[in-house]
Amino acid sequence: MRTRHTLIAATALGTTLALAACSSGSGSGSDGDRLDNGDLSTVSIGIHSGWDEGIAVSHLFAAMLEDDGYSVTSEEADPGVVYTGITGGDFDLNFDMWLPTTHADYWEQYGDEMEDLGTWYDDAKLTIAVNEDAPIDSLDELADNADLFDNRLVGIEAGAGLTRITQDEAIPTYGLDDMEYVVSSTPAMLAELKGATDAGENIAVTLWRPHWAYDAYPIKDLEDPEGAMGDAEEIHTVGRTDFAADYPTLSKIIENFTLTDEQLFSLENQVFNEDGGSDPAASVRTWLDANPDFVTELKDKAGV
Repeated sequence: MRTRHTLIAATALGTTLALAACSSGSGSGSDGDRLDNGDLSTVSIGIHSGWDEGIAVSHLFAAMLEDDGYSVTSEEADPGVVYTGITGGDFDLNFDMWLPTTHADYWEQYGDEMEDLGTWYDDAKLTIAVNEDAPIDSLDELADNADLFDNRLVGIEAGAGLTRITQDEAIPTYGLDDMEYVVSSTPAMLAELKGATDAGENIAVTLWRPHWAYDAYPIKDLEDPEGAMGDAEEIHTVGRTDFAADYPTLSKIIENFTLTDEQLFSLENQVFNEDGGSDPAASVRTWLDANPDFVTELKDKAGV
């Protein structure tokens, strides 16, 4: 469904999240020391490389868990490697399974060996976005107003699922064939988006939710009355077999964990835009300092 490319180089994203050195085969298993809350004391997180929301949330949970005395490790890999690692016991958790479409094949293949721990975001989708003060609100208005956007639709990488969906579905559905569809890169698209919004100019770009650009720039999604960009998806947290039994307290927290658009976009913006993605562990600490009630409210909701 989708290939993800980000503005941030991956060099800062394969680092250990916490107290122990990260390595393959670091899953906690069913044995080990337990904390006073009944949970195993070590947690390993598998992270999808290049998926900003999962990277940010994984580091957020790592910080929260460190503060509660857990030893946390992480490793980045492609989704297939992560899910294989979860079923093989190399990882305990993944915070970024998109359902019912994007990761449906993985769930069909590995779902019997994983536990669905809950949905934390329910509006993940592919979009076409414009500047907030653009004079249109729907994709079915774009063709008639293409000249206001210099007859250009700015896209990302050629191999991205978003590019394919836009080219094969949105453009023919809404009669956008006369617009120049600029297939470039995510950094180039974001640079054009920043330049246009800073200058107060109209621009139309392909984008996806969740993304930090929604917090960084004054933009809005165009409505998609024909559903050409696909339905919204949910982002689930999944764990290895017996996760809930090994982590009774953490399971309750994850079950009650949700992020609003405002929270998620500001978290991603802090990690990948404000701080440049160089130190996600420090960035989530900055975000937690700016949202001092977040952890307390989450724990209260979970009853732990």
